[in-house]
Amino acid sequence: MTDTATAVAAAVSALAAAGVAVAWRRARSSKPDADQGSSTTTAPPRTDAAEPVWRVTTQPAAASPAPKPEPAVRPDTDSTQAPAKQPTAEPRVDVRTTTPAEPAAPPVSSAPAPASTPPGASAAPLTPATAPAAAPAPQVEAALVTEIPLPVRGRMRGLVERLGRSNALFGGALMTLLSDESAETDWESVEDTLIMADFGVRPAQALVASLRGSVSRRAGADAAKGIVREHLLRAVDSDMGRRLNLAAAGTATAPQVVLVVGVNGTGKTTTTGKIARMLRAEGYRVHLAAADTFRAAAADQLQTWADRVGVPVTRKDAGADPAAVAYDALREATAAGAEVLLVDTAGRLHTKAGLMDELGKVMRVLERERPVSEVLLVLDATTGQNGLAQARVFSEVVNVSGVVLTKLDGTAKGGIVVAVQQDLSVPVKLVGLGEGPDDLAEFEPETFVDALLA
Repeated sequence: MTDTATAVAAAVSALAAAGVAVAWRRARSSKPDADQGSSTTTAPPRTDAAEPVWRVTTQPAAASPAPKPEPAVRPDTDSTQAPAKQPTAEPRVDVRTTTPAEPAAPPVSSAPAPASTPPGASAAPLTPATAPAAAPAPQVEAALVTEIPLPVRGRMRGLVERLGRSNALFGGALMTLLSDESAETDWESVEDTLIMADFGVRPAQALVASLRGSVSRRAGADAAKGIVREHLLRAVDSDMGRRLNLAAAGTATAPQVVLVVGVNGTGKTTTTGKIARMLRAEGYRVHLAAADTFRAAAADQLQTWADRVGVPVTRKDAGADPAAVAYDALREATAAGAEVLLVDTAGRLHTKAGLMDELGKVMRVLERERPVSEVLLVLDATTGQNGLAQARVFSEVVNVSGVVLTKLDGTAKGGIVVAVQQDLSVPVKLVGLGEGPDDLAEFEPETFVDALLA
């Protein structure tokens, strides 16, 4: 930096000296010719009137050259003659500062010429044209799609084929025994067939007793089938009320409480979600209560069913008091104007007294606020006579008003319907005939009996 400052100072001094010389020349050329007498001789025109251009270049400190020497000022050799007055170019001082070379810029892609810069505005610096970065895809939350359930009426007729396949052996064996015209009817075998079909001992004996006096050996297959159908309808008790004890949709002024109970593994939570679909199909405003706080995934499972049909759910953390969940759900359903509150309770073994007492507590808490319209007991139809023992214990704790038989399309025997109703005097109101969301149907005795004998 010291050498650079010295070079700059020398250049400035040279410029000052040159300026003095130029000023002296101008003064000489502007004087009148009085001192020269009457001489008319004129000085020849000068050919070097244009003054040299001075440039002072400042280089980096590492390569600072010595300042250019000051050019000698040419004196006027003829002092007796005034030079001709010529336009003299103004000296120009061009001071340039050279900075270290910048790294080469990336190539600029061809682009349309920018619009002219308006006066007074500084031009924007040129920047390399690069491809715009791909914008990240927006995170769009998947909208929940509300499903439209199938109509409730006629569901069971559409599921008769499934029910018929699961009971084909029962119907075929029974009709073979009753329509054999070549021999006397083996009523003991008929009774055994009914017992193996889960009718139970007492219902089977009662049915055989009624058939003995009606079925004739010479009646033929069609006549025998008609007689058996009539007696089975009587055993199923087609006069029992099958509809849920609910006011018509749009008429309830407060939530109607439906409590769903049952043992583990019967499909209770799934059945609760399917009931909600049925009620939505009939136009009810439904609210769900996830009072099964013992099973970790129960609340999430019920939430999934609720989202599919667009109904709200009241839920709490695992281990919460089920009675508190039911109470809060009733308050929320009342505030929201719901017509039906479906309460899913925890599955419990009928042999556990403590768990059954807790179910009774849920029932009492709800009844202090609103009368419970329905208590639905969910039974697995494949468990056969063991389901009757479960039903008896639950009916002692809560007032069971209806039975939901699930998995009736599997290996279940249709006689469980007769056994449950005659043993508990409680009607089978709903039956599950598949795993689809709309495979829960209202029980229709005529359709059921026809499927048994198909």
